[in-house]
Amino acid sequence: MITELNESNFDSFIDSHNKVLIDCWAPWCGPCRRMGPIVDEISSETKDFAVAKLNTDENQAISTRFRINAIPTLLVFKDGVLVQTLVGLRPKDDILKIMSGI
Repeated sequence: MITELNESNFDSFIDSHNKVLIDCWAPWCGPCRRMGPIVDEISSETKDFAVAKLNTDENQAISTRFRINAIPTLLVFKDGVLVQTLVGLRPKDDILKIMSGI
């Protein structure tokens, strides 16, 4: 199950996992709707990292904090530190390759 992040649980979620993939999206975004099932599939198939989603419309302070100005955006954290930002629709294999390399 994918955790829905918001401003009250974002930092604690990042801090409580070694590796994290966050799908930053909005309901009106067509590419985000195509990315959603890919992220859902990754979440159900892996235990190597935590997966979460962040609605950028509802959490604008986090969007500003991480300079998210295009969606979908994937944020990759390792040990609580943002290590990579991926903008745009990505294939599952690319995401898994990036996550296995951190």
